[in-house]
Amino acid sequence: MQASRWSVVVALVAFASCASQPSRSRATAAPRPNIILFLVDDMGQQDVSEPMLSADERTPVNLRFTTPNVEALAARGVKASDAHAAAPVCTPSRTAILTGQCPARTHITFWTLEKDSPPTGTHDRVRAPDWNGWGAQPSPTTWPALLSAAGYRTIHAGKAHFGARDTPGADPLHMGFDVNIAGHAAGAPSSYLGQHAFSEAGKQAAQNNEPLDAAKVGASVWDVPGLEKYHGSDVWLDDALARESCAAIAGAVAAGEPFALNFCPYGVHAPIMMDDRYAHLSEGKDLDPPERKYISMVAAVDDALGSIVRCCEDLGVLDNTYIIFTSDNGGLSAHARGRAPDGQRAHTHNAPLRNGKGSASEGGTRVPFIAAGPGIAPASQPLAATITGTDLYPTLLAMAGVAAPAEGPCDGVNVLPLLTGESTTVHRPAAIIVHQPHQWGSKERDIEPFTSIRDGDWKLIWYHDGPRVELYNLRLDLSETIDLAGQEPDRASELLALLRTRMEALGGQWSIDKATGAAIVPGVSRHSAPAVR
Repeated sequence: MQASRWSVVVALVAFASCASQPSRSRATAAPRPNIILFLVDDMGQQDVSEPMLSADERTPVNLRFTTPNVEALAARGVKASDAHAAAPVCTPSRTAILTGQCPARTHITFWTLEKDSPPTGTHDRVRAPDWNGWGAQPSPTTWPALLSAAGYRTIHAGKAHFGARDTPGADPLHMGFDVNIAGHAAGAPSSYLGQHAFSEAGKQAAQNNEPLDAAKVGASVWDVPGLEKYHGSDVWLDDALARESCAAIAGAVAAGEPFALNFCPYGVHAPIMMDDRYAHLSEGKDLDPPERKYISMVAAVDDALGSIVRCCEDLGVLDNTYIIFTSDNGGLSAHARGRAPDGQRAHTHNAPLRNGKGSASEGGTRVPFIAAGPGIAPASQPLAATITGTDLYPTLLAMAGVAAPAEGPCDGVNVLPLLTGESTTVHRPAAIIVHQPHQWGSKERDIEPFTSIRDGDWKLIWYHDGPRVELYNLRLDLSETIDLAGQEPDRASELLALLRTRMEALGGQWSIDKATGAAIVPGVSRHSAPAVR
């Protein structure tokens, strides 16, 4: 574990001006609230036993999982049925939370790894623009930097994936965190097992029934750094992260410092592995091996949440701690999973949402969202207002009572009044755009370069290949089964025009037509008007 003078913490906080930061003096009339942002990797909205779409009606997918700590958190606070990540894959989603700026604005529109050869999938007719493959880089206006300057001990634990390898942004300590626990450039672990030293070499040695050569640990970019004390032990990765996070929290409390913890389990991202502590949860159920493993990984994430909540309770700070539980994108469903409840092996693991991670559909971005803490009273019904990933930036700042920076745009809105019941709606100055001009790791339905726009109940998806549009009323058709573009051509045209206007205001980059080299822009690309799908 790396650490600077202060500890790192994940939190939801209010905006802070760098020019008017309070000193790091801890002397205050009343204790400032602590903040925990519990950001799961690849967890779909339905991947918990707590129903997200209603007060208490579980879906067939909900029924697969056992997450008592998520349920307990929901009982203490509020949940949202229409919460979304800012992108359907990880780096753009995570950096949108970090900066408050949407991927279309930052040009961080895909996941990152190597700075000189940024990843992007291959599409037959469309290619990605010259996007920001380095990812986020150091800035005094990231939310952890603002909170640290305001006297918070900011702690990062787990998956970072902010910036590409060998860039400053790869290290959370450069991004405003005072403490970094096992965060680096890669977006997945080689292994979840301490017996493997969380490494590829350890995993291969176990498969070959050979002793681990410690000199090979760290050779893979996917090997998790900084947890050497757990190497060779019978510990699950996210449990180790929770233990280290609790130690960091205890240090902040002992020092009389408010903390902000950005807790980011590596679960439930691939590789899908079995946590033997929870193998019993799938016994006697008609599930294939990948799903049995996945259920155990979800339970491990829930266990980490419970450990951190108990830590705060034991330290006497739980009542003064905001906790937000959510995910960086929708759940994996295009590959690597077993049979879904309907028997399919792809695209239905997030039902009733369509598709999953990497896609333009609701399953790609709609995520679980639960918030609890000071002033957040338990609610009987889920919040219906739309919340998006960029909203976490101003909300975290607001929780901490930190002023927004005077410079630089913010694409999110502070939803703390919504969470506390002071408001029932979210007033947005501009429509929500989700922009991914890249081909993600599948070429199946809905997984292709796209831009979508959300306006109330209406969602328009503009697929760059063609180009073509789809239009859905999500209030009436959450599963996106009825494309209304043909029946509502005026509404489709209006939303497409709004999409183009919003993209131009953001400085968004359009996909490129491989045949002509021209940008594919609504109204001026290969077709004067998009073809209805």
